[in-house]
Amino acid sequence: MDDEQLMMELLRQIYDGVYMVDLERKILFWNSGAERITGYAAVEVQGRKCSDNILMHVNEEGTNLCTHGCPLHKTLEDGRSREMEVFLHHRDGYRVPVMIRISPLMDRKGNIIGAVEVFSDNSRLYSTRRKLREVEKEANLDPLTGIFNRRYAEKALSIRLEEMNKLELRPLGLLFLDIDHFKKVNDSYGHETGDRVLKMVAETLRNIIRSEDILCRWGGEEFLVAIASTSGEELEEVGERMRRVVSSCSLHVPSGPVSVTVSIGGVLAGKGETLASVVDRADRMMYMSKGRGRNLLTMEE
Repeated sequence: MDDEQLMMELLRQIYDGVYMVDLERKILFWNSGAERITGYAAVEVQGRKCSDNILMHVNEEGTNLCTHGCPLHKTLEDGRSREMEVFLHHRDGYRVPVMIRISPLMDRKGNIIGAVEVFSDNSRLYSTRRKLREVEKEANLDPLTGIFNRRYAEKALSIRLEEMNKLELRPLGLLFLDIDHFKKVNDSYGHETGDRVLKMVAETLRNIIRSEDILCRWGGEEFLVAIASTSGEELEEVGERMRRVVSSCSLHVPSGPVSVTVSIGGVLAGKGETLASVVDRADRMMYMSKGRGRNLLTMEE
């Protein structure tokens, strides 16, 4: 067995998937690793073009790379090696996450005559990443209401304040909300109904804010809403909308509908101010609303 035959035999037995194409992207070689990962036997694919969409590589957005930005085709054009994570099409129809590495094949004069793609099953790594994302997401969410928790809000709002100061953005507005007479709800209807009220209020607030705003459950029956790049008038408008819409909600229980109101305090963050001081001011404004009769918004003058 000569050196070339030995090399081909080693490639044939390697655990990762390996296939080679010529300049027309016709598949010349397909090893046992490629058979194992894709379910396609060598006799099914050798002689066909990868542009026939056999593997149908797609990225995480679902873009078909064989027709839109094929990395193998780019390597055949510029001779540069490439590496990326994609999903390939298995013979049985499902998608397999793989890491692909593409290198050009050169003749002795340095001319590109084809390319080789090595791909490895990325399922375990992808699954681990997905689980980590899920854990991270769960760590940032309040388990009852599904909105952000205080820990996440403290980090995110501190970053927003830094950006506001460094980039000289319009002020960050804070609305501090507290459900009025929430203890009476728990005492009268039970904690299960109280939990349903918290979910109702959280979902109502979520449907009012914009995608760039931040809503969190600050603690107990308290909620904090951060409105990005706002003015006092805009913040007041949002706060009043929240107050009115929450007061119009009702939860149906066997004894009849349950409605709640919220007292709100609103402030604009000052330049160089810390999160603790902004929240403290908003909290004081909220207690002023409580003192004035509840179901009110008090804006700092």
